[in-house]
This record gives sequence, C-alpha cells and structure tokens, in this order.
Amino acid sequence: MILTKNTVACNWYPVYTQPRAEKKACQALMSKGITAYLPLQRQLKQWSDRKKWVEEPLIKSYIFVYVDGQQRADVLMTKGVSRFIYFSGKIATIPHQHIEDLKLLLASPYELSVTEENLQAGEKVLIKAGPLKGMTGEIILYRSQKQLALKLENLGYSIIVNIAAELIERF
Repeated sequence: MILTKNTVACNWYPVYTQPRAEKKACQALMSKGITAYLPLQRQLKQWSDRKKWVEEPLIKSYIFVYVDGQQRADVLMTKGVSRFIYFSGKIATIPHQHIEDLKLLLASPYELSVTEENLQAGEKVLIKAGPLKGMTGEIILYRSQKQLALKLENLGYSIIVNIAAELIERF
C-alpha cells in the first residue's frame, strides 16, 4: 500500500473492461486524473494484404488502476470499464511490486505469452542475470520447452517467459 500526499491509502486494482475497449477505457481513466496502467505488447499482425506491428494488451480486457476507496466509483463510471475483479467476495488488490515486475517484464527482450491454464507448481528459481535479475518464479514444462513462469497470483493468470537455463538458479 502506498500513501499519497493527502495520506489517503491507494492500492492497485484490476479492472475488467468491455471487449476490445482496453485502450479507450485507459485513456478515459487518465483523462479523469486516475492513474491507470495498461500492459501492452508489440505483436506482428498479418492481414490478407499486409503485415503490421501493433500494440495489443498483454491480458485481454484488463486494466490496472491505482486509486483509493473513494475513487472506485469514478472508475466504474468510466466509459469502457465493466467492473472490478473480485476474489473471495472482496475487490482484488494487486501488490505494487507485481505491477513493477510486470513493467520490467514488458521492458525486457524476452518473448512473453499469457495463459489461463492452471500451471502445476514446480521448482522455485531466482533469476541471477539479465534484465530480470532478482525476480523469482517457478520452472514449468510448456510446449516441450523449459521456461520460467512468473505468476500474478491475484489475477489467476500466469506469465510465461522464455529464458535460458543458465540465467536461473534454485533456491
């Protein structure tokens, strides 16, 4: 939890948007003065006549907002926003470090993919070199490749990072 200059407690919350409305909803939130984060990933899209690099949301229909309890109503009254994500009957909160880790992952040169599969827990590892140095995760087997899975626990998603085995160590 981070305190703003007014000593009001703010948290990161995942927000579900209407389909394919992530960018517009994020822009509308920011125009209201609400801190919002939409993780985007560059992807090469192919149409019948051309190819083009586009920025697509890493997690479809999700935006993260950094608000206090009073601002949550403003979030819900924003065009394109559907609802907050709930877990166990309460609005889910995302630790600040998870948002920072997500930003770091997206800034890294590694190819990322997101899966809703319930991945089986494996060996815990620490990344010892490269731009993701210091991050922890679990080794999984996915599509016959050894990969590092960094889980965003509160979202129910796993982020898969292709990384060389020599860059990790057991702990």
